[in-house]
Amino acid sequence: MRKMDGAASCRKKCRAANRRFYIFQVGATTFKKTQLKPHLKACWCIPPKENSAFVAAMEDVLSVYARPYNPEKPVVCMDEKPYQLLNHAREPLPMRPGSTEKVATEYERNGTCSIFIFTEPIGGWREARALPRRTKIDWAHQVKWLLNEQCPAVEKIVLVQNNLNTHNISSLYEAFTPEEAFRLAQRLEIHYTPKHGSWSSRDSKTRI
Repeated sequence: MRKMDGAASCRKKCRAANRRFYIFQVGATTFKKTQLKPHLKACWCIPPKENSAFVAAMEDVLSVYARPYNPEKPVVCMDEKPYQLLNHAREPLPMRPGSTEKVATEYERNGTCSIFIFTEPIGGWREARALPRRTKIDWAHQVKWLLNEQCPAVEKIVLVQNNLNTHNISSLYEAFTPEEAFRLAQRLEIHYTPKHGSWSSRDSKTRI
């Protein structure tokens, strides 16, 4: 029985080896390279079809971008994003001639933050700030900085931003006195990017 079991085992291994050899030989001649790359994918925000709200908001934003440049009413784009703070678990090995930098796959979590970014594409400036969180109060104070410090002399700022629940005039009234909130609001002309279309804000092209 032992000899028969050994012979059967040998035949099984030989058949498996022959199948692998056959697949290798046949595959080499019949499999063709195509343009499809199933191992790759691109993440994209796909807008809804036949959505009037999307079209209305998109045309509004595009009409703002098409305006002639007016230094008294600059178009400023604003966005924010959460960001995970990471640290190296081990010190990276620096690059050397003929060798790239070596970074360990392990990392340490150091919490999160929210990055606010403002940019005036035609004016040629950009400002990014990291804050511990994202609230109505945080947005209000960033807008106040924009109006009072970055652009104190302009008549009005045309602000293009997405429609997060914190991005509205009411946030100014939660952060400041009614008089101050009204004064700031009067210097803002806000235009919202469409839902599922925040990439149409030009600052999204320069995200950190």
